[in-house]
Amino acid sequence: MPIKVLLADDHKIVRQGLKALLEKEQDIEVVAVAEDGRSALNLVHELSLDVAVMDIGMPVLNGIEATRQLAAEKPETGILILSMHSARRYVLEALSAGANGYILKDCASEELAWAIRAVAAKETYLSSKIADIIVQDYMKVIPDHEPAPCTILSKREREVLQLIAEGNNTKEIAYQLDLSIKTIETHRQQIMRKLNLQSVAALTRYAIREGLSPLE
Repeated sequence: MPIKVLLADDHKIVRQGLKALLEKEQDIEVVAVAEDGRSALNLVHELSLDVAVMDIGMPVLNGIEATRQLAAEKPETGILILSMHSARRYVLEALSAGANGYILKDCASEELAWAIRAVAAKETYLSSKIADIIVQDYMKVIPDHEPAPCTILSKREREVLQLIAEGNNTKEIAYQLDLSIKTIETHRQQIMRKLNLQSVAALTRYAIREGLSPLE
C-alpha cells in the first residue's frame, strides 16, 4: 500500500508543486492538503494518514504548535517538517514538539521522498544541514535564554497568542476556538501577565520572534 501523506503549507503554489513532485513516486500518495495548522489537525483526525508534511510559518495555528498537538493526539502519524527555517531554535523546538524529521525547502525532490519513507517507517530523518545543528547543540554548552513560550504558556494560551498576533479581535478568536468572549479576555490577561507584556503590539512582536506566528 502507498504511504498516505498530508501536505500542509500556507502557499498554494508550494502545495501544488510538492504534490506534483510526490505524484511521481509510486509508493507515495498525497491524500490531503491544508493551508494552515488547524486544518491540518482536522484532516489528520478525519483521515487515516501515515505522514504529515508540515511547514512552520502557517496562519491560525503554526506548524510547531500543530506538531505538538498532533504528536500528542495522533502519535501513529509521522510528522515531517519541511521549512525554509534552518535556525537552531526552530529546529530544536520542532523536534521537541514531536516532529520525526526536519528538512529544508531547498532540498532535492528525491530527499523529500526519502524523508517521507523514513518517517513512515518510524525512523528519524534530518537533512545534513539540520543534523549539523543538532550535533553542534550537543557539543557546546548553550547559554540560558528567556523561557520559550511552550514552557510558560498553556496550549490554549499559545493558540490565543498566535491569533492575537495575526490581527484577530476577541470576538473573532472566540468564534475560531469555540469559546466565550469572556474566556478569551481571561486568556489574554493571563498571557500578558505571564509574559510581562502590556499591549497587543508587544504580544505580536513576541509571537513573531518566538516563531508562534509567521512574519507575513
